[in-house]
Amino acid sequence: MSDIKVTIIDREGINHEIDAPTDMSMSMMEVVKAYELAEEGTFGTCGGMCMCASCQCYVESDDVELNEMGDEEEAMLSEAFNVKENSRLSCQIPVTENLEGLVLRIAPEV
Repeated sequence: MSDIKVTIIDREGINHEIDAPTDMSMSMMEVVKAYELAEEGTFGTCGGMCMCASCQCYVESDDVELNEMGDEEEAMLSEAFNVKENSRLSCQIPVTENLEGLVLRIAPEV
């Protein structure tokens, strides 16, 4: 399998069911940017270095197995706005076959 189906809910509340490639070592942040689902310059501004929290998303699916949150991600989220229990930085979520059916909502712009 090289593509998985994921749903991204943009900042206007519109659902986008998209194909995300599992064979390109992409993060969910890169997928959101590739599909232009957030206004340019407002999402993933640090380029995926876990340094800005602009790619914060809310994981809205309970049945998907995500990778563990690392210390850097946890520290960045502790300083971010609009953080919820289901917040993750999409730059820290690698696209893998385990994410089939993932639903992510892009957090509001600060």
